[in-house]
Amino acid sequence: MVRKLSRGVALAASLAVLPLVAACSGGGEASGESSPVAALVAPAKVEVIAELTGCEVKIRTEAKELREGVCQTAVGDYLITTFPKDELKEVWLESASMYGGKYLVGPQWAISAKPAVLKKLKAKVGGTIRDLSQPSAS
Repeated sequence: MVRKLSRGVALAASLAVLPLVAACSGGGEASGESSPVAALVAPAKVEVIAELTGCEVKIRTEAKELREGVCQTAVGDYLITTFPKDELKEVWLESASMYGGKYLVGPQWAISAKPAVLKKLKAKVGGTIRDLSQPSAS
């Protein structure tokens, strides 16, 4: 009980500081770096990322390996997927690469949407836009 309360307090504190960090961030778009906002949000729950993006999420998948939520907003439709480990996220992205496309990716999460939507969401949650139709540099 105390552990859950402590996590709730930590999350609330992070969300309270978030507008200040977002307002002070230097907009690392040109450098390709992740926004400082991403460090506060992730690894996060689908619901936390959805709230930051202005979405009332509908959970579509609830599994041990991942959670997915669907968002339908005026900005566009998108899918938020979270993972308990970064390794699972990388396996998921490797599988998604057969379909190509771009994804907004952060620690233990990924967002699937049209590129124009991803750019708008990046400003809200940080992360890096990864183009899976291009061969990996690794």
